[in-house]
Amino acid sequence: MTTINESLAGDFILVGFSDHPQLEKILFAVVLISYLLTLVGNTAIILISYLDPMLHTPMYYFLTHLSFADLCLTTSIAPQLLWNLRGPYKTISPTGCAIQLYVSLALGSTECVLLAVMAFDRYAAVCRPLHYATVMHSRLCQSLVGMAWLSGVGNTLIQSTITLRLPRCGNRRIYHFICEVPAMVKLACVNIHANEVQLFMASLVLLLLPLTLILISYGCIAQAVMRIRSAQAWRKALGTCGSHLLVVTLFYGTITAVYIQPKSSYAHSQGKFITLLYTVVTPTLNPLIYTLRNKDVKGALKKLVQKDRAQQSEKL
Repeated sequence: MTTINESLAGDFILVGFSDHPQLEKILFAVVLISYLLTLVGNTAIILISYLDPMLHTPMYYFLTHLSFADLCLTTSIAPQLLWNLRGPYKTISPTGCAIQLYVSLALGSTECVLLAVMAFDRYAAVCRPLHYATVMHSRLCQSLVGMAWLSGVGNTLIQSTITLRLPRCGNRRIYHFICEVPAMVKLACVNIHANEVQLFMASLVLLLLPLTLILISYGCIAQAVMRIRSAQAWRKALGTCGSHLLVVTLFYGTITAVYIQPKSSYAHSQGKFITLLYTVVTPTLNPLIYTLRNKDVKGALKKLVQKDRAQQSEKL
């Protein structure tokens, strides 16, 4: 505990995008709009999935948890980022930094596993349609979601605690806009090779392993559809898997660039902009992707709007 208390003495300075002052006003507007859209979009998906009985299926059960994780991830980052972009003070308290570190890493890790779980669900729906209800029963769905959240919590308890225990010798300038493990490790005044190896191994387990399972699932889906050789089957598979595959591409394409890239280039502005994509922009796009490409969600949304209008008409 002594090591942690000493290392948390004094506010941290989030350098963020201060090396691009001309972009800060633009970034403020982009982040603010993205955050508001994230709040509205993901909350809408959670409510629609809960209120419409037709959406009480494994796919939307997983989507609800993904939307909740997106909502919490952006909320743990965007308000502090907006404050720092708008005001002259670009600091964060030690407690705030620790909370942001633990929460954002837990949610990001959970999303990695959730996307793999959703890929397995799509595999079962396309490749085992007759046995889908038997395979994806409620107990299995709950266990898979529980595993995703536990893996995220377990990862952050290990990674974040080790990171915060590193002696920093008064170093308080974080060359990033959030308290994130790769940036925090750079503050250490001791040899961090072991920590970088540990971070890389954790990235292999929680990034590349789920990504491999996703690729295997979609490989099996592609083989199944190719055997059918039907345009209708292609359209159905694309409708079933297209939204999830697009979300996977956006999320994994950005987060792997941050956690797998050489750490010597991490402090560069490129890493900050990539992090901005998967922490703020991608959670905004996810609800749009699932609503615009999904007939069930659009249909449920229309029914809720019509129901609300009917109730208002009755009151009048």
